[in-house]
Order: sequence, then C-alpha cells, then structure tokens
Amino acid sequence: MVKNHLDKNGSFTGSPKPPHPTASTDPHSRKNSHEELEHRNEDVQKLSEDIDRFLDELSTCHDKSNPPEVPDAVETFSKIIESKIIKHNACESSATKFCKMTEEDYFFLEVVSRLSKLTNSLSEFPSGSTTTRSLNRTSMVLQRAMAFLEEELRTLLEDSKDSSSNVNKVHKNSSFNSNGLLVDGEQCVLTLSESSGDEEYPSFPSDAVTRMNRIASVMILAGYETECCQVYSISRRNAFGEQLKKLEFEKINMEDVQRMSWDSLEGEITRWIRVVKSCSTTLFPGEKRLGDSVFSESPTISQSLFSNLARAIVIQLLDFAEAVTMTKRSAEKLFKYLDMYEATRDLIPSINNSCSNECENELNSEIQATADRLGEAAVSIFCDLENSIKNDVARTPVPGGAVHPLTRYVMNYLKYACEYKVTLEHIFQQHVKLEQSKSPAKLKPTLEVETESESPHCSEKVAGTMPFSIQLVTTMDLLDTNLEAKSNLYRDPALCHIFLMNNGRYILQKVKGSAEIHQVMGDTWCRRRSTIVRQYHKNYQRETWGKVLQILSHDGMQVHGKVAKTTVKERFKNFNAMFDEIHRTQSTWVVSDEQLQSELRVSISALVIPAYRSFFGRFRQYLDNPKQAEKYIKYQPEDIETLIDDFFDGNSTSMARRKT
Repeated sequence: MVKNHLDKNGSFTGSPKPPHPTASTDPHSRKNSHEELEHRNEDVQKLSEDIDRFLDELSTCHDKSNPPEVPDAVETFSKIIESKIIKHNACESSATKFCKMTEEDYFFLEVVSRLSKLTNSLSEFPSGSTTTRSLNRTSMVLQRAMAFLEEELRTLLEDSKDSSSNVNKVHKNSSFNSNGLLVDGEQCVLTLSESSGDEEYPSFPSDAVTRMNRIASVMILAGYETECCQVYSISRRNAFGEQLKKLEFEKINMEDVQRMSWDSLEGEITRWIRVVKSCSTTLFPGEKRLGDSVFSESPTISQSLFSNLARAIVIQLLDFAEAVTMTKRSAEKLFKYLDMYEATRDLIPSINNSCSNECENELNSEIQATADRLGEAAVSIFCDLENSIKNDVARTPVPGGAVHPLTRYVMNYLKYACEYKVTLEHIFQQHVKLEQSKSPAKLKPTLEVETESESPHCSEKVAGTMPFSIQLVTTMDLLDTNLEAKSNLYRDPALCHIFLMNNGRYILQKVKGSAEIHQVMGDTWCRRRSTIVRQYHKNYQRETWGKVLQILSHDGMQVHGKVAKTTVKERFKNFNAMFDEIHRTQSTWVVSDEQLQSELRVSISALVIPAYRSFFGRFRQYLDNPKQAEKYIKYQPEDIETLIDDFFDGNSTSMARRKT
C-alpha cells in the first residue's frame, strides 16, 4: 500500500490520481453511478452514526485516564475521508469546482466536521492512552482535509469571479435567500443596493459563495481560523488592489505630490476622488457583504477582516489627501479641495457599523482629521479672495466702461463656490469653532463687529448670519468698494456712471441667477441693488443729456416777444455739435447686457426725441430759406431715433458707416 504525504505546498503525493470521469451516454451507466453514490453515502451515513455514538461515549467519560475502546469505525472513517480528499484533488477542472453544491460535497464537509469534533474529543485524553494512536491518525487526516479546504477556498476566491464574468446585470425579480445571497437562476451575484444601478461588486456565483461559507465554517470549527482568515484576507486585498488599478489609482509619495504641476496634480486628484467615491458606494459595501455572507456564522471574524482591509486602504487614500493640503494654495484649487472634502467626509458612513469599534473610532478620527485639514485649506483659499480684491489696483480704466474682468472673476468664483454652500457653511462653522478654541477672547469681538455691521450697499443687517454668509457679504462689499475706486479713473462723469451701472447690473444678474447667493444676500439686497443701478442710470442721463435738453428748451428763444432767428440758428448748431460728439463717443461705449442696453436706448429716445421733435417743429420755420435750413438742421427727428440705436455698441466706426 502506497502511503500519502502532504508536500510543502499542501498537495498529496504518493497516490495516483484516478482518471477524470467521462460522461456516459448510456442511461444504465448513469443509473448505476447514481446507485453506487447512494450506496457509498449510506455506508458513510452508517459510519457517521457509529462515530456519533463514540463521541457520546467520550463526552460522558469522566475518568480521562481510562478512555473507552476506540471502535474500528474511526479508522474506516479516516480512510474514507482520505479517499474523498484524493478524489477531490483529482478534479483539476475549475468548472467542476464551481458547479452547484452536490450531495457528495455536503457529505464531504459533514464528515470533515465530524472528524474535527472527533479529534477535539480525543485530544482531551492524556498521551499514551489507548486513544493516542487514533488521535494521531485523525489529526493527520484532519490536517490534510484542512489543507485541501484551504486550497479550495483560495481557488474559489481567486477564480470563481472569472466564471461569473458574463453576469453583468441583475434581474428585477431577483431576491435574497436566507444566507443573504441573491439568487437568480443558475448564476447570481452579490449586489450592493437598488440605488447602485448595474454595478455589482464583487461578482461571484451564489454557489461559489455557498461553498466558501461552508468551507469557512468547517475550518473555523476545526480550529483553523487563522489559516482560513489568512487565505481570505490575502485574496480580497489582491482583488481590491486590482479594482484600484482599474480605476487608474496608484500610490504616490508626498515628495512627488509636492513637485507636481497643478495640471498634473489636478488629474491625480480627479482620479483620487473617483476612487474614494467608489470605495464609499461600491467597494467597501461589497466587501462587507461578501465577508458577512462567507462568515455568516462568525460575524466577529467578518468584522475583523473588513476592518483590516478598510484600514489599509483608507490610510493610503488619506496619505494622498494630506500631501495635497501641503501644496502651495491658490484660488483655482478651491473647488478641488471642496470635492476632496466631500469625498473624504462620505467615507465615514461606509466605515461605520462595518468595522470593529476600535478600528471604527480610529479610522473616523483619521478621516475627520484629514477632512478638517482640507476644510481649513478651503477656508484659507476662499478668504484669500479678499486680498485678491484689495490688491487689484488698476491705473487704466476698462475701455467703454464695460464690466471689469475683476467683477466677472469674483462673481463667477462666488457662483461656483456657492454651489458648495452647504459644505462651505459647515467648514466655516468648524473654522470659527477652532479659532474660538484657540483664542476666544480675541475672536469674539471681531465677529461681533462683522456681524453687526451694515453693508454700505444693503439695508439689511447680517447679524446672526452663518460664518460663510458673512464672508460672502464681506467679499461683495469689498468688490463694490474696489469698483467705486476704479470708476474714478474715467474723466467723463457719464462714462463713470455707465461703468458702475454695467458692473452693478452684472452683479445683480449673477446674484439673481444663483439661488444659493440669492438666499444669502436676500430680496431686500436685490431691491436695494436695483435701486442703485437705476440711480446710476439717472446720473448718466443727467450728465449726458441735461445740457442737450437745455439747448432744446423753448426758454430764452424770444427777445421782446419775438423769436430771435440768431438764437434759433445757434441752438440748432449747438445741438448738432453736441449730439455728434455724444454719438461719436457713446457709440464706442459698451453695455453688454442686452436688456440694459435696450432700457438705456429707450430711455434716451423717450427723453430726447420728443424734446427735439417739439423744438424742430416749433422753430424750423424761422430759418429764412431751404439752404439756410439745410445748413443748420442736420438731423430729422427720425434720424435721431436711428442714431440712438448705435449707442453702447462698442463700435468706433458706426458714424463713419452711417455717412457712407
């Protein structure tokens, strides 16, 4: 008889493997095979009953120095298990390993469990007793069985996902069975939740998970918990690493992050955010579900395995975030910092109630610390906007009184920032608490001054407003102050008012177009801003058209009760010159807001055309002849209306085009 031995890899040597069974087309052969299987299982069942009776004897034996006689069934039972191990090892086809749990499989796991109980019971008796030989025998067979199950578990974990690669979607009619496995016909997958769409992770046939569950239970019961957990842990870490590779995430050390250009780092941050979100929504929940299914009878083990995996991954992710917070800060980084903050914060729910209490507390603390540093960096960057506005001192006015680039930059920056309003409110609140804890006496008066002050462009007090809202209002006030200073660069007072009107209208439209900014600034602020813009409009009209209306006034046209022709000629001449100059200059001025441009033209027409039409109709007759009329009357009333449509186009060639 050739003896079997375990080699260093846990494989059997010394026994030839039987040839692979081939499928027979003979129905009698299939019937005979089935009858043979039933007969073998009946024999094993009888042996199992004998072993159970012996186990009862061992448990009731109080004199450990005088154990009961070991029946022949123990040796026979051990040989049968050895033969089953050899038979299973002979099945090299992975397809065989992933078929449904057969009756033979259940019998094998049952007898191994019984062998485990038998070995544990025999070990309670002292060495040298009549049970020692049997203990050595069962221990050796049990070790072989555990080596086989360990390899089987490894194979299932590493290969069974490949056999289910064609399973892409879960049918709506699927449901979970008592083991928490989603069953759908022949194959199934562990899914996350209905909200996760078509994404499943990890993907295993349900029978493979059932096998893993049975194997894990048997190994743990036999005292091979360490080996079982080691195989599972290594396999799942490797699988998780493969998922990270698919997401194009690689570990980058701090020095490399510090040296990266912003364009390169921005791409790495985008990938990092994608990985963190995937961990939060898919990978961690999937790993937790798989562990709970495989170790359903040992929840503490499942929790410990998940804790170890999550700790390793989370620390790696946080290291990158920490490195990013140490890079030089600049305005364009704000939104990436906020995205990282939100992704980091969302990691916490995927950890809670999944790890051990110690691990959960540790990771939550680490995650929160990193989120706080990202938050502080975001606060610092946002507050630097104040300095950017204060330091933007221009010496040359924007041509045509157009919207200043600073206005566009600041308002668009605030608009995008306010898309993160809830996050920023939370971050600023945490920042205020942190500052108060550092120097409460110093910070409190400062906050009181800020919150109780009144914006020069707003009739509302901002007392009691959230810290971020206060910062937003302060930034808007600084922008207003800066724009007022820039308006003084224009020598023409009318153009100064056009500049302020353009920028004021742009700010107002941006606030109205953003629900988040509007919510902070309020309706009263918007009404106040509208009033200020209208006042700029009136100031422009007064500066530009006040003198024109004086020329077109009927006052002073008569001398001793008669219309003075000289005065008529002088008035028409002065009007022509003044209107020409206004048209020449204000056609080059810019009002990019179409509605505001239309409002201005309509208001000018309503102001000037009736006055000119009245003057024209009243005093044209006092010019002596057609030649004289042609000399002094340059424009018909309808010409004035047409020319007003050239205003605020920013086109210096409009007059020349009219003349050609």
